[in-house]
Amino acid sequence: MEMESHINPGPIYKSVLYDQDNHISSAIWNGQERGVLRCHEHTSMLEQWRLTPKQAELVEKAGFSYFRSIPTIVLDNSLISALVERWRRETNTFHLPVGEMTVTLEDVALILGLPIDGNPVIGVPVKTPHSVCEDLLGKAPKDLNGGMLKLNWLRECFSRCPDDAPVEEIERHTRAYLLYLVGCTIFSTTTGNKVSVTFLPLFEKFDEAGKYAWGAAALAFLYRALGNASLKSQGTISGSLTLLQCWSYYHLNIGQPKFNEEPNHSYFPFALRWKGRSTGSRSKTNIVAYRKALDSLQPSDVKWFPYKDFDYTVIPEGIKNKMIFRTSKTMLICFGKAERHLPDRCLRQFGMPQPIPEDVQIWERKIPAVDQGVDLSKDMESGGKGKMRSEIREWLERQLHILEGEEGVDESTYMEWYENITRKFVGRPESLESEFQRIAAAMREIANIADSLLVEQMESQDRKLLDEIKSTVHVCLTDVVGNSKNGRCKNAVKRKREGG
Repeated sequence: MEMESHINPGPIYKSVLYDQDNHISSAIWNGQERGVLRCHEHTSMLEQWRLTPKQAELVEKAGFSYFRSIPTIVLDNSLISALVERWRRETNTFHLPVGEMTVTLEDVALILGLPIDGNPVIGVPVKTPHSVCEDLLGKAPKDLNGGMLKLNWLRECFSRCPDDAPVEEIERHTRAYLLYLVGCTIFSTTTGNKVSVTFLPLFEKFDEAGKYAWGAAALAFLYRALGNASLKSQGTISGSLTLLQCWSYYHLNIGQPKFNEEPNHSYFPFALRWKGRSTGSRSKTNIVAYRKALDSLQPSDVKWFPYKDFDYTVIPEGIKNKMIFRTSKTMLICFGKAERHLPDRCLRQFGMPQPIPEDVQIWERKIPAVDQGVDLSKDMESGGKGKMRSEIREWLERQLHILEGEEGVDESTYMEWYENITRKFVGRPESLESEFQRIAAAMREIANIADSLLVEQMESQDRKLLDEIKSTVHVCLTDVVGNSKNGRCKNAVKRKREGG
């Protein structure tokens, strides 16, 4: 274990990752494993909802027609947990061996089909959660604790709207569906299968609901969830984990499911590419294997700009026309959550060269005005001069901060800088001795399997191949146990293949 004692996992300079001591990677490096996170996304019952054509029209007005077409995608909790170990809330990016990467507004628009431009998702003052439910749903549950509605109650009461229902009843059922939809997906919480009533007033008028930047709010919510889960004191994660997992599938050559047939790039939203097309059940890869894969990630394992070859004609004009905001360096807002969108740290994801980014200013992540029931929409009307002035102003001025690539950028300079400010390893690199022991154990297992095969039932050609396998394994095993340092095992395999 002498090798490990001389390794500095980073950061060497803590000017960027100043909160390293509280990050989960510090605990893991010190041998304190927390295991796989509990992933909260409650989509399994969505298919029980049946919408009438009139309801579907209202859902489209509200901006969720594409999003609602995404089915339940089985989550790979180990992959999600390994990604969280690489997330840094100081920069809202993943710190990977190849540089920083993140889930961007572009990813939200293309993977989920949600609008990334529009009004910020902020609340309006309400009397009481009970009165809001009575006014907009026509009824309220008895156990409305903490302003949280049980998803089961919404489903039991509103999942079937009569075809001949009056307009008011159709609207109530549709509001309940939209609240359920966001509550089990983009705004899922770690408190169980509940959703906050504060979202309900935003669905009072469906045309107005369609003017909100739901995609930006979903990303703010996910950023916050990733940041919280990256702390060593946490064991759960919520938010749009479907977005996170599909982002990983598109960008990283790790943990991707195998396809039964060639993937079809004509689906929209792009999350549909992963719909029920993988072979077998969820991944059996454990978190340690994913961690090692991320620790040793190579440039060839990364697709910086995965959508460039896709059929852009399938993207709706309303979403395509707003893609200019994909590189806006702005503030993402979801009620009391304010999170920075920092595309300047991940320009390679937009086909641009990556220079050394500007320092990230520490920002106020919690907006207390929301918790106090203040009408922040008035602040927006005043041009951002009220209680939420800085966060609102940043979002209102998002078009002024759209980034363009620089010329003459030397990315090697960026990587030299990055090596000093990042966390290089999450897991401790395996010592040479441990690696030899692991390889030896695998070789013995192969040898045992080969010995267990019934040779007398084989064709002569198969017996010859089996003998070659046994001989190669024996040579390799001898070299590994002998602690070979000159690659003799590898050479032995090569000699066998060449008939030497």
